[in-house]
Amino acid sequence: QVQLVESGGGLVQAGGSLRLSCALSGRTFSRGAMAWFRQAPGKEREFVAALSWSGIATKYAGSVKGRFTISRDNAKNTMYLQMNSLEPDDTAVYYCAARLDQAIVVLTSSRYDYNYWGQGTQVTVSS
Repeated sequence: QVQLVESGGGLVQAGGSLRLSCALSGRTFSRGAMAWFRQAPGKEREFVAALSWSGIATKYAGSVKGRFTISRDNAKNTMYLQMNSLEPDDTAVYYCAARLDQAIVVLTSSRYDYNYWGQGTQVTVSS
């Protein structure tokens, strides 16, 4: 059974940094893609960043490009999101997602293309 478990959320001041982790179990990240989405209160879930299983291809939302970095650690079967220069608008529940059923995929920003989801971790940025 595939499970995704996020960690690393918390409260941080504007301009600060956090690193989120997403641990994958039940499958190794050796095909497909993984991604981060976020959902603020009263808003739709939105795409943040995605990473191919090879680690070669990445995709970012315009609002986080240059501030956030997505990466992976093969040995730990874990994906990360390094978030720098955080802003109050980054406040949201951050979700890890994965699509693992195809060897090669085009990185997409649609939540409907990912079929495994974690429970989320809260990130709050104070001004």
